[in-house]
Amino acid sequence: MFNYRFLCIIFLLTKASVAWSQVVSSGLIFPEQEKHVHGSSLVSLPNGDFLCVWFYGNGERTSDDVKLMGARLEKGRSSWSEPFLMADTPHLPDCNPVLFLNQDEKLFLVWIAVQANLWEQSILKVRTSVDFLKPGPPIWQWQDNILLKPTDAFAKEIKEKLESLPSHGIGWAGYAPKYDEMITSAAKDAAKRSIGWMTRIKPLLLGENRILLPLYSDGFNLSMLAISDDKGETWKPSLPIVGRGPIQPALIQKKNGDILAYMRDSGDEPPMVHQSISTDNGESWTATQKTSIPNTASVELLRLRDGRMAFLGNDIVDGRYRLRLYLSKDEGETWYFKFPVEEESPGKGSFSYPSLIQSNDGLLRCTYSYNKGNNEKSIKYVVLDPKKWP
Repeated sequence: MFNYRFLCIIFLLTKASVAWSQVVSSGLIFPEQEKHVHGSSLVSLPNGDFLCVWFYGNGERTSDDVKLMGARLEKGRSSWSEPFLMADTPHLPDCNPVLFLNQDEKLFLVWIAVQANLWEQSILKVRTSVDFLKPGPPIWQWQDNILLKPTDAFAKEIKEKLESLPSHGIGWAGYAPKYDEMITSAAKDAAKRSIGWMTRIKPLLLGENRILLPLYSDGFNLSMLAISDDKGETWKPSLPIVGRGPIQPALIQKKNGDILAYMRDSGDEPPMVHQSISTDNGESWTATQKTSIPNTASVELLRLRDGRMAFLGNDIVDGRYRLRLYLSKDEGETWYFKFPVEEESPGKGSFSYPSLIQSNDGLLRCTYSYNKGNNEKSIKYVVLDPKKWP
């Protein structure tokens, strides 16, 4: 009995040691502080620097002082720069920023300005830069709004897809027993379907020109894409990604060319990651189905260069106290490896809204909201080595 217990202890310690050896480095981008910091996005720059952005202020949509802040990790350095301003719309909260490079390596920052302090009144904003390799913030050359005009096909798609789902008596809330009918009716309103679309997760670049920018709506409680076929100069809406509560899409392209979307569950119980498939490069989507992954807060997807698929999110049903990374060799059919990036007891911490990229050196780099208490809030940066995973 003694030998068996001893061997079990050695096995568990060895397993933990191997797992944590995959963490190359981790730390906070700036010291913990009391204001609200959330919704980071990370991008790898051509010169080897990394640029991160997040929103910061006295709350979210209810505080007009919320602005976008950023920091730079210069190539070869181990500590991030002092935070600097990335965007600030006067008298409106700025939230949910997304950073990315287009096919020509032009830098984009897309985010929302929250009108009337209501998520469903948010306006999409974008600014771009071709002068972003110097220390400090990028020098922005252009800024505009992204205005989308979903047609009546939007309403038709919502009606047909909701009708294709299994019947459900109460939808996502006891106060909305006619959920499907209410969403279908709202979709007929051209004003409602043209506003309130919000960013959260990085886009997917397809070929030489197409960009698929994931969007979601708290008004409709579902998702959509903004599609550009000219590297981000102009945008059009996809058809909606319809289900009962699928929001904040994360995208990858499957080996057969289909686009796979995983989404946070903002719908009925039990909360599980939603998935949908597009066979026409993001133009239209299957009605969502729930996967086997529990979820209450956030999802992120990444196709690794070796072909594996990585999922990073809150795989629990009651909060944000755990953030785990999954690996799959069969595009999400099964998950053979699960790694706890953060894990605390319920109520002891909140870790969410991850941004996950793979840099040119093959390492995985992620940032996420880190909250251990009222005066312990920051954005955490973690570097992982996938070569050390099985």
